[in-house]
Amino acid sequence: MKRIYLSGPMTNMLDLNFPLFHTLTAALRNAGHTVINPAELNPDPGTWSECMRRDIKALMDCDTVATLPGWQDSRGASLEVHIGKALGMRVVNAHDLVKTTSESAAPVHPKGFQGS
Repeated sequence: MKRIYLSGPMTNMLDLNFPLFHTLTAALRNAGHTVINPAELNPDPGTWSECMRRDIKALMDCDTVATLPGWQDSRGASLEVHIGKALGMRVVNAHDLVKTTSESAAPVHPKGFQGS
């Protein structure tokens, strides 16, 4: 994956769901991915329209949309996923992506190896 855009609910969420956005961003970046995090694009509250305009611009530079839990109930995230699918981007569950990335990064030892 080249550039991942995180998409999930923010409006009416505790702390705008920023802690989850930041946690997943850190995990994906630690795995070597380039991640666009809307919580970083919009650190200060603005109108929904102002935030979505910034977010959609950033989405256009990505090839993958990684969704957070509850994205289906979010007007903004649903729009981001719709745009991503319409433009042929890969749409994946962010937690699955983190799990897959961390599993593939785990060292594989020969049978019987007793490493520390």
